[in-house]
Amino acid sequence: MYRIMIMTLSLIAVGLVNVAANSIPFNGSTTAVIASRLPVLFMPAGYVFALWAIIYVLLAFWLYGFRQNNINVTQTLQNWRATLFVASCLLNIVWLLLWHYGFFNWTIVFMALLLFALLALYFTYPKKDNQLFGRIPIAINLGWIFFATIANISYVLTLHEWSGWGLSDPLWTVIYLTFATAIALHFLYHHADIALSSVFMWAFIGIAVKNGVDELFVSAAALFLTAVIGAIIFFTRKQLTATK
Repeated sequence: MYRIMIMTLSLIAVGLVNVAANSIPFNGSTTAVIASRLPVLFMPAGYVFALWAIIYVLLAFWLYGFRQNNINVTQTLQNWRATLFVASCLLNIVWLLLWHYGFFNWTIVFMALLLFALLALYFTYPKKDNQLFGRIPIAINLGWIFFATIANISYVLTLHEWSGWGLSDPLWTVIYLTFATAIALHFLYHHADIALSSVFMWAFIGIAVKNGVDELFVSAAALFLTAVIGAIIFFTRKQLTATK
């Protein structure tokens, strides 16, 4: 009972802080406004961030499933999942505060910790657990944090006017997109995770929308890689959904 209460309060807390960060807002700027201050090509259009609302709803379903589907799960595993989930919520809150108050170098540290916490939670599930009350909410959250980590690093490098070792910003953005695609395909192939891979498709389309014809190279690459992920999902969906 206490475990579920703490997990529920953690989810409510991170949801409220996220809403407050964009409605009060903290330090006079919303999360998206801060993101748009720099010409970061890997940053998606504003509407993409609406995914957070979907993530929180799905995590509420996950919490319900956590209560209902614990018959065949050991107490130790339940406690480990609960600890990782609460840690991810707290790390998300800290990241938001650091982002809004300008501690951008530290945002990378806490985003990485958040990513590791979600990865550890993700790997507590079987490879082909694609249940709404099981791995799917965690997978979508993890996919978004993978994308957000790359965007966060790109933002901080732009802030510090990194030279890019002589490579242009559009080229580095395509490199980021390719790396993100490799992550999506890894989880698609090794974990049959369509949900996680779909998050990258959503974000890539947002990058294309934001950059448009002004950065045609980036937009074309984002749409092409979206199509690659989508095509692999379409043509291998039977194998992906088959039981292992």
